[in-house]
Amino acid sequence: MNISRTPQPLAKLDAPGRLAIGKPLAIIDIGSNSVRLVAYEGLSRAPTPIFNEKHLCGLGRGVATSGRLAGEGIEKALTALRRFRALCEVMDVGEVHVIATAAARDAANGKAFLAAAREAIGAPIELLSGQREAELAALGVVAGFHKPDGVSGDLGGGSLELNPLKGARLSRGATLPLGGLALMDMSGKSPKKAARIAREAIQACKVAEAMRDRTFYAIGGSWRALARLHMRQRNYPLNVMHGYVIPAREAADFAALVERVNVDTLVNIDSVAPARRTLLPYAAAVLGELIAVAKPRDIVVSASGVREGMIYERLDAAQRRVDPLISAARDLNVLRSRAPQHGEDLCDWTDDFMLSTQFEETEEDRRLRHAACLLADIGWRAHPDYRGEQSLNIIANASFVAIDHPGRAYLALAASYRHIGPDGDVSPLLRTLASARMLDRAHILGAAMRVAYVLSAAMPGVLPRCPLTCRKNKLRLSLPPDLASFAIDRLQGRLKQLARLIGREPEIVVEK
Repeated sequence: MNISRTPQPLAKLDAPGRLAIGKPLAIIDIGSNSVRLVAYEGLSRAPTPIFNEKHLCGLGRGVATSGRLAGEGIEKALTALRRFRALCEVMDVGEVHVIATAAARDAANGKAFLAAAREAIGAPIELLSGQREAELAALGVVAGFHKPDGVSGDLGGGSLELNPLKGARLSRGATLPLGGLALMDMSGKSPKKAARIAREAIQACKVAEAMRDRTFYAIGGSWRALARLHMRQRNYPLNVMHGYVIPAREAADFAALVERVNVDTLVNIDSVAPARRTLLPYAAAVLGELIAVAKPRDIVVSASGVREGMIYERLDAAQRRVDPLISAARDLNVLRSRAPQHGEDLCDWTDDFMLSTQFEETEEDRRLRHAACLLADIGWRAHPDYRGEQSLNIIANASFVAIDHPGRAYLALAASYRHIGPDGDVSPLLRTLASARMLDRAHILGAAMRVAYVLSAAMPGVLPRCPLTCRKNKLRLSLPPDLASFAIDRLQGRLKQLARLIGREPEIVVEK
């Protein structure tokens, strides 16, 4: 993704404190296990959920054996849809999109249920084919990851949708009847038998062959629950599911454990809803067989799926090319910084500085640095003693996409160092996620931002007039004559900190 040095037009604020991007957009997903409403702030490349609610209705329970939707599940689903209709009215939602998947697609009484559901929600319902569901899930991965490469796998209650992808290009996908509820019914509640059923279906699936030595993007609540358990057992320093990586061998071992033991005995099982726990062994069985048969390199959890794919599909070509990480960082900059244009100035100012150092900087390094610059001032309203901690917590746990966990750690650490200084002992656990190289760059960027903020008072228009560059063994900050009074001890001290990190001698020069 090319990040232009020309700042994009800043988003405008609507009252009170919301970006002016139109009315909220809601997507309602009638799935085999759950019925969910997600309302987004608006149509954008980095959609922000403003409300998210699900009801575990078990609509597809028994469909694989009886061929019909369960009566109790129907009533629960219709009750949820009536509530969602009222919620959308309260939130003044501009557009409501309702989709239904495997359970309604496969059941003999699915047509009658959809008629009742349309009346309950007061909106048309799109019944997705398996192929269409696979495509939308894959588009969700495209929307949520930077240059993804692998196979998406969306596991619901009734089916598993697989779809190969590379960047924004999709190949034809496939749907398999391997959802948790369907497997539980077909196997007679035997995870071992469920594993055999899954193995046969995966071995016969040509799409699974595209997974070898590539990334498998795991979508769906049951797989997220498995990953949450794995994360808790590792005492992982983040609680962010999107982008969580498990090496394939480790994922297979953990799946085998969950498949064979009583799930209620697992460590941290309280983090999984009771209604979801019964499906964990079947989700584990499918994951284990996928790894055994298709041999992916690693498993990456995606919180972005069909709903986000629907939003991405509605964007025009120019909007799709926008980097969602930069878009989200820019939105936070507009909402929380003292002067949003200063963040844009900081991107350009550090561009020139990094170029002059002659340090190697990849495209990914540069986009992360730009995101960090846009986020540098979001904690300014906190007490000065806590700005570093608050900035770190906001960024580490923000709903960013198109960034992996090491990159997220880099952004959070750079923002913290910007406030407390590069020598601060910041979050030892979070530092374990970043490489030595990324830690070094976070220290350097944090120190450079400390120079920038004491120099400019976070106001736009100053940094473009005061270039910071390396010349041989010198780190030179150039000031125009009318800003000569800025060369105080505090600025010199911060420049000295930065110079020490990059092995240069600091100097402040007032241009004639």
